Formats: sequence, structure tokens, C-alpha cells
Amino acid sequence: MPRSKKRNNKGGRQNRAVQPFSDEDASIETMSHCSSFSDSASLADEAIDDVDEEASQEDYEYKLRGFIDSTLDKSAKVRLSALEGLKSAFSSKILYDFILERRVTLTDSIERCLKKGKSEEQCIAAHVASLLCIQLGSSIESEEVFKGLRPIFKTILTDESVSVQTRRACATSLAVCCYVAADDIEDLHLTMTYLESVFTTSYQKEDQTDCFNNTQTTTLGISTLVAWTLLLTICPPSLMKKIFQTHLTKLPSLLSCGDVNMRIAAGETMALLFELARDMCDDFEYEDMDILCGKLKSLATDGNKYRAKTDRKKQRSVFRDVLKTVEEGDFDPETITFGPECMYIDNWVKKRTYETFKELLASGIRFHLQANEFVRSVFELGPPLLLDAATLKATKTSRVERHFYNAAVCKARTKARNKFRDKRIDIGEYV
Repeated sequence: MPRSKKRNNKGGRQNRAVQPFSDEDASIETMSHCSSFSDSASLADEAIDDVDEEASQEDYEYKLRGFIDSTLDKSAKVRLSALEGLKSAFSSKILYDFILERRVTLTDSIERCLKKGKSEEQCIAAHVASLLCIQLGSSIESEEVFKGLRPIFKTILTDESVSVQTRRACATSLAVCCYVAADDIEDLHLTMTYLESVFTTSYQKEDQTDCFNNTQTTTLGISTLVAWTLLLTICPPSLMKKIFQTHLTKLPSLLSCGDVNMRIAAGETMALLFELARDMCDDFEYEDMDILCGKLKSLATDGNKYRAKTDRKKQRSVFRDVLKTVEEGDFDPETITFGPECMYIDNWVKKRTYETFKELLASGIRFHLQANEFVRSVFELGPPLLLDAATLKATKTSRVERHFYNAAVCKARTKARNKFRDKRIDIGEYV
């Protein structure tokens, strides 16, 4: 916003009798000229700041137009650089008006990169597609982007000859674009079916010892399951009933998978399903509750030495929360601060949504929580607050303050954990 230009208007001079010109009058006249010059200079500086701001915005948009043009370049290196530039811009700024004017061109560029590019280019193009929909929000334009790119995402996702990294990126982008833009239950159901076709093949059968044959298929299964879980958060009750019947009995088989990330993804999905089921039906009951809770308890207290220490720590932390939700229906809330505001993550629906947006927007997540109307509507934050630069600067903590705060939190956390940490004594040996 242009700065307000205020001029100190002084009252008119009073009529005085003519006096001989003295040294005092000369000094007063000099001061008057200096004051007038100072006021003019400050106004000129403000005008220059406004011009510089407009010029920098024009330069930035000129650079973005160059990135869009470069996505059609013959050189793969140039296309990659252009896609990275768009990815960085879309995640760090609000560019709704700029993107709206060039939506068709951007969609065509992404489509071309997905069809003709190699794995790395396809992955970044899929990421840019997700950011494009987040920038446009829930609108007719984003729905057109989603419907235009969905067939390509589906083809890549189900094509086993395509690299796993590309298929994973397309699974995530397909789910995010559907989450943002889909306004029809049929579109939502169809997209979830595409994702289900990948991870449901890994449901463990009775004669299997593990749910996946190799690491590549495991990582793809994790991505499709997480993407499918995101869409669960916006499912209407008419779809949820069928999902409960199909998946609640089969998902626990993934808890025995050898990959810790798959076990965690399956556990979080189970917690989300239980949360949604209890919201729909107060007297919801799960038939094999004792068996399921037994599995969850063993994962929440897993101390097997053949697993990596970091994997055990991560798994125990997640499954303690999962077990708490499944057994008691509780959730430990988490607070996210951004500028002068804060947001409470108080259920698995918000947690899954926030983690997805955080992964896509990276360091720009806090900016979008403050300024992006669509993102704020997703988390029920209301319209963006109108804050001036001085207020924003006052709410920002310094680097030294953040350092001391983090040190104090770390110390308090260590003390709290030491009270409950075991002394590495196996009591069972002495029984």
C-alpha cells in the first residue's frame, strides 16, 4: 500500500510591523528554508519508495513470465530451472491475479512437462500443479486445472514402467488438486479409487509374511495411502460407510509391514478412521478391538534391537498417540504459531491436512497461513488480518530470543523425559 503522505501545514504568518533586517532574522529565514527542504526531501523519498515497490513487483512478474516461457524450452536443464523458479515463487508469495491471467498457459506447460519430461522434471511439474491449485483456491479455474491434469496423473500413477519417484509425486498432486478443486462427489470417489488401486494390492493375505516385495513398491504404497488419507478428511457420510466396511478390517495388516513409515502411515490412517467413525456414530464399535489394541500397544512399546534406534523412537511416539485415539478417543493438541496468530491442531483431520500443506509449501507454510484465503478457510482461521509493517516487525522475535527459548524448551523436555526414562534394566530376567 502506498504510504500516506502527511505535510506539516503551519498556520499563516501574522502581520507584523516592518523591522530592520537583523542577524536573528537571517537565522530564522535559514531555518525556514532548511525545514522546507527537509519536508520536500522526505516526500520525495516516500514517492521513490512507492515507485521502487511498483518497479520491483514489475521486475518480479517479468521474471515469472520468463519462467513460464522457459518451461517450453528444448533444453531439459532450462525447463527444470524454470519449474524450480515457479515452485519457489508459488510457495512463498500470493500470486492469484498473476496466475489467473495465465492459468491456461501454466496448465499447458505442466501437461507438456508431465508427458515429455524425464523423472525429475515430472516430479517438479506435479509439485507445481499442486501449488497452482492452492494459489487459485476452490474455484472454477482450479477445477478446470484438476480435470485437465487428472487423466495424465492417473496414467502415470498406474504405469509400472514409470519411475516410482514420479508415480509418488503424481499420487500426491492428484490428491491435493482433488482436495482443493473437486466439487463433485463422483470426482472425489473416482480419485480415491485410483489411489486405492495401488495401495490395496499390498493388503496382507494370510499366507504372506510381509506386505511388500521390495522397497520401491513400499514407498509408492506409502505415498498413495497418505494421499488417500488426505481425501478421507473431506469424504461425505455416504462414502464413509463403504470405506469403513472395506478398509477397517484390512488396514491392520499393514501394521506388520517391515517398513517403519508404512506402519506409521497405516496407524495414522486407522486413528483417522476411528475419529471419523465416532463423529458419525456415537455408539461405534470395532469387532476386533482387543486384537487391534494389542498390536498398537506392541508398536508403542517396541524395543526390538533389530530395528534402527531412530525408527523405534519415531514409531513409539506416533503409536502412543494412535493408541490413545483408538482406545479412548483422545488427541493430544498441538499449537502452530505464525506471526501474531496461532492455530490449534486438535484432531487427526487437521493434522493430516496440515502436514500435507506443510510438505508442499515448505518454508512458505506460515506465510500462506497468514495471507492465503483458501488455506485460512481450510483451517477455519477467518479472513486474513490487515497488519502494517510496524506491527509485523514488533511480533517477530529476534534470532537470539528464539535461541534462548529453544534452549529452555529443550532443557525442560529433557528433565521431563528423564523422570520416565527406563534405566535399561530388563526386570524380566530377575523374575
